[in-house]
Amino acid sequence: MYNSAEQRLQLAVTAPCREILLYLFMNIKESHIAMPTSPTAPASSAEEKGGSSAKSSPPTEPVRQLSRTAIGWLLVAPFLIYIATFFILPLFSVVSMSTQMINDDYILVPVRTLQNFETAFNAENLPVLLRSAGYAACTTVLCLLLGYPLAWYIARYGGKLKSILLILVMLPFWTSYLIRIFSWMTILQTDGILNNLLLYLGVISQPIDMLNTHFSVILGLTYGFLPFATLPIYTSVEKIDNSILEAAADLGSSPRTTFFKVILPISMPGITAGSLLTFVPAMGDFITPDILGGVDTMMVGNLIQQQYLGFFNWPLGAAFALILMSIMLVSITAFLRMSNSTEFLA
Repeated sequence: MYNSAEQRLQLAVTAPCREILLYLFMNIKESHIAMPTSPTAPASSAEEKGGSSAKSSPPTEPVRQLSRTAIGWLLVAPFLIYIATFFILPLFSVVSMSTQMINDDYILVPVRTLQNFETAFNAENLPVLLRSAGYAACTTVLCLLLGYPLAWYIARYGGKLKSILLILVMLPFWTSYLIRIFSWMTILQTDGILNNLLLYLGVISQPIDMLNTHFSVILGLTYGFLPFATLPIYTSVEKIDNSILEAAADLGSSPRTTFFKVILPISMPGITAGSLLTFVPAMGDFITPDILGGVDTMMVGNLIQQQYLGFFNWPLGAAFALILMSIMLVSITAFLRMSNSTEFLA
């Protein structure tokens, strides 16, 4: 069968190697590899090896499950380490610090108390918490009212300009948020662009104080978080099939009924996501009220900043931070329940 010594030598070398590789591959269960039979291999190769099997038996099911589990933990380990290092441990630190006190030398006192939370809800700080929630709610409503028509126009009538319009929506993100808020201060100040324009057009006879007002803070928040509401709504609206709207029109549905009974329920996931992405960061914003507002427009973010960087009262600042997180969690839960409620859609 083998005409030369070279062929017999090749068979003697490759057959054991083939057996070893097949055994290793079957053990790690990466893939079931069936090694091709060499055209020069003898039919009785298994018998020449003393009856040894040419194919290793596959590992048992527990070995395979253990291997996959280990690989899964290895893949998720970096994420778990990141979350534990930069979220869970700092959160425990904030919770622990919120129950402590400081003395006159700004040194932590080893005592556990809830006095910081009582101070956070006193008559001086409670209006700030309510004002923050009110600003965030107004910002969310305005962003939805402005972002929904914009998202609808881009999705349904954008055509070839759809990509350009989306880039224009995201264009403010290419500039620092701080610089954008400072530009609004230039526009809204007494001798700013807006007052000069209104004076030139004869709309007003004297400049209007627009800075340090509720209007300026809500305007700045709405401008800053409008893209966060527009993009999720666009994603939901863009997926609406035209045949659904045509079917509603064929059944005699008016545009108003079609919107509230067809379009609005389908786009509700985008509305919910946009509301969360707007309300949550607006609730904790402190740059906008710090630049465009004043003492009467402070938000909870400004209180946290003052306690940490101004008064060095870290326990009270930690208490404010936990209260802010609690309000955000309640808001997120409320938004999710509203989006899943049929009564809300009706």
